[in-house]
Amino acid sequence: MSLHWAHVAAGYALVLGGFAAMALASVLRHAAARRRLALLDPRAGRARGDAA
Repeated sequence: MSLHWAHVAAGYALVLGGFAAMALASVLRHAAARRRLALLDPRAGRARGDAA
C-alpha cells in the first residue's frame, strides 16, 4: 500500500468516526429530550391511564 492510499484510508476512517460520533450524540440527545418531555408533559400520564 502506498503512502497515498494510507492517507485516503485514514481520511475515510476519520470521516466515518466523525459521523458515528455525531449519530451517537444525536441518539443520546434524543433520549434526554424524551425523558425531559415525559417529566414536563401532563398528557403523557393520561395516555397511559395514570391520571384521572
